[in-house]
Parts: sequence; C-alpha cells; structure tokens
Amino acid sequence: MGKLDLGIAMKRKATEDRDRRGLALRTCGLLAALMAVTAAGAAQAQSAGAPAPADDSSLTWHGITLYGIVDVGLQYDTHAAPISDYFFAGSGDVVQKNSNNSVVGVTPNNLSQSRVGLQGKEPLPGMGDWSGVFKLETFFNPQSGELSDALKSLNQNNGKPLASQNTNVDSSVAGQPFQQSFAGLSSPTYGTITFGRANTLMADGISKYDPQSTSYAFSFIGLSGTPAGGGDTEDRRFDNALKYTAKFAMVDFGLMYKMANGSAESYRNGGGSGEAYDAVQANLGANYAGFSIDAYYSYVKDAVSGSAISTAAYPGVLAAGYSASNVLAGTISDNKAYSFMASYDFGGPKVFAGWEHIVYENPSIPLPAGYTTEGGYVIADPNNTAYAKATKTLQAYWIGLKFPVLPQLDLTGAFYGEKQDAYATGKEAGCSTTVSSACSGNLIAFSLSAVYHLTKRFDAYAGAMYSDVTNGLANGYLERQNLNPTIGVRFSF
Repeated sequence: MGKLDLGIAMKRKATEDRDRRGLALRTCGLLAALMAVTAAGAAQAQSAGAPAPADDSSLTWHGITLYGIVDVGLQYDTHAAPISDYFFAGSGDVVQKNSNNSVVGVTPNNLSQSRVGLQGKEPLPGMGDWSGVFKLETFFNPQSGELSDALKSLNQNNGKPLASQNTNVDSSVAGQPFQQSFAGLSSPTYGTITFGRANTLMADGISKYDPQSTSYAFSFIGLSGTPAGGGDTEDRRFDNALKYTAKFAMVDFGLMYKMANGSAESYRNGGGSGEAYDAVQANLGANYAGFSIDAYYSYVKDAVSGSAISTAAYPGVLAAGYSASNVLAGTISDNKAYSFMASYDFGGPKVFAGWEHIVYENPSIPLPAGYTTEGGYVIADPNNTAYAKATKTLQAYWIGLKFPVLPQLDLTGAFYGEKQDAYATGKEAGCSTTVSSACSGNLIAFSLSAVYHLTKRFDAYAGAMYSDVTNGLANGYLERQNLNPTIGVRFSF
C-alpha cells in the first residue's frame, strides 16, 4: 500500500472512530433523557381516558402516561387441556369441552391481563374544561412473550379431535397490536366522547360490578366475554366505535354505536369485516351513599362466535384453497341483551351482584364463507342457521363479596352461574339432558381469592375456582368439572 493510500485509510479509520463515539454519546444522551422523563413523571396511570392527578412515582410526561401490568403465576387444573402460548389465560380455567387430564404449568394473566399502554390528556385553551384524550393499549402473555391471541389458539386446533387439542377459546383479543385505540374529547362537566376501538359499555359494567375484578383465574364473567359482549365474546370490544359516557351528579349515562364497514350487500358478498356488522349499546345508572346500580341494553347485528374447524369439515376447507394459517369456523347471530348490575359499599366490605338476559337469533345478514373477523382471521366454515327453528335464551348471574381483612390483604368470594333454556325442536323439544347442545343446561362456578399488597405496585395472590357444567351446556364435553388452584404475582406501573 502506498503512503497516500495509507494516509487515506488512517483518516477513514479516525472518522469511523469519531462516528462510533458520537453514536455512543447520542445513545447515552437518549437513555439519560428517557431516565429524566421517567423521573419527571407527574400523574398516576388509570383506566379512564385521561391520566389521574399528579403522583411523583408515575410515568407521565407532558400529559402522556406510560402504564402497564405484568401478571404471571402457577396453576393446577384437575381437568383441562394443555396450556396455550396464545390464549390470554393460558389454561381454560373453567371446564371446557376439550378438558380431560390434569394439567400443571405457568399461566399468564391470572389476576389481571398483562398489558402496556399509553394514554394522554391535553387541555384545550379557550374551550372551557374540555381536553383532548387518547389511549393505546397492547395485551401480551408474559409466559411466552407472545401477543395475546385467542383466535390463534382456535386456529392451531383446526381438524384436531377434542382429546388432542390444547386450550382454545374465542375472544375479542386476537393478536391486534392494540386492544384499545381511540381518541376524543373529555369534559368533567359534559362527559367524554371517543372514536376508535374501545371496550363496550357492558364490558365496562362487568369490570365495575364483578367481585373478582374480571380475573381470568377466579371469575367466570372475567374469563368468558359472553356477558361483557352482550352474547358473544368477540363483541367485548367494538371497532369503528363512537362512545359517549357522562356522569351528572348521581347519574351515570352512556351510549355506544359500532359502525359497519360497508353496506349490507357488501357484507352478503363477502366484502365486510370485523367482529359484527353494526351494534348499539346504552346504559343508565345511579350512585348514592355507597349504593350503585346500572342498567344496560345491547343489540349486535351479525355477531361472530369463532371456533376451531371440526375434523370432518377441515379437509374441505383446505381443498377450497383457504390458507391453513388463519381460517376458523364460526356461528353468526343477531344478539339482544339487557342487564342489571349493582353493588353496595359498607365502608370496607363490598357486595356485588348482576344478572343478564341474552337472546340469540339467526343473522339478519347471512355472512358468506371467507368473511374476515377479528384480527384478520377468516371464517371459512360459517353457520348462519344455528337458530333457524327457535331462538336461544341464555341468562348469566353472579354475586360476591370483597372484604379487606387487613390494610394489605383483600379476600374475595364469588358465585357465578349461566342458565340456558331449551330451544331444541321435534322429539328433543324441552329436553334437559346432554343429548343436544340445544337442551336446557346450567354452568356454575364459585371462587375464593386472596390478594396481598406487598407494596403499592407489587402483589402476591392465591385462590381457586371450581366449575361444573350440566345437561345441554355439557353436550360433547369430555369432563364436566374443573378445579384450578392458582398462585402468582402481579407488578403494576
């Protein structure tokens, strides 16, 4: 190498060294800035559209709050399917159709759904007490590091007999980057109005009135989204939704409308998508001297109940050219529901109760094979005639007590039930056996949990839920009871 070439090489190396040192300094500066942002936090994360008042331990900067939960534990089930990496609860918790052998393993989200999110509030000058608000929230499974995706758990069990399946249950949690993603306007005087993907009013009600605080491991109505979705769990959250909530003195009020992605004709021809065609919900409530009560109404058109494709139907689905990676079966229906929920705070102990009545009918707009539901999954094997001969009526009910026995220790006991009226026809009309899924049937579950608050943000918990299913609701089940002793820890920020 000549002297000139050597000089050029040395200069190039010196330049590269300066660039690396500059990158290192910029990286350190960025980390320092992030640490400063964290240290300068000024408000506590909360579930509403806007951050809470100032708290020097929060992660808030310029009105934007970072918040999250990590919840993981160890569970034993007397009768269950193997634990899923994708289903948000990991195990079935309540006895499921494919529950068979005993299972023990690490389960996610037992007490609370693990999540990370951003939410913000920005006062609007010249507009009184109005502020702009937003929220973005992502669900994940800490035991596997995967995004929570119940529909993937269904898809992975396509074509498998019950005894060979792992846990798979339908949900609105279908691997979306954001389980809630909305923006809007909020006023303490006039209420909050948001646009985007958000929890339904009924889901908000379940969160408010469930004694076990929608725990997957200890609450049937927390695990099952049927009541919160007004009939089907995929409707626990609405896409393309306009939501209004307000509190006037002692009165709570809410309205929510889910908009369709296209015309009815486009849905009939396979051009629609989403968890439903359209939907409306409303609620009215009151609060006085420790007593709270709310009434809810829901109507969902073309609700989708997803499931794994049966062993008999799966070869035909693949032969039709569908991709194995995203196909499901599904029952389509129009659902009407109304519910009453209440609680009373005794100044420490608090009692909760609720009841919901749901009616299922054939869909007003039959959906074709190839319809795209939550998370981009395709309903390749739809059933539009499940209620052709008779409508189905389902009732859900619950009662429970939360008792703070110590400042750091909460004990909660709860009872949950589900009752299906017979809707079979012909020789099975009025049946109350397991001969048909259209016979009358019952599910009961009761649970006990203890949560010890070791610090403001770190909790340890233990508990168990027993569940039992009979008659029509037990049709095709391998086992009919399950008990799920569970222990775990939860970190919140």
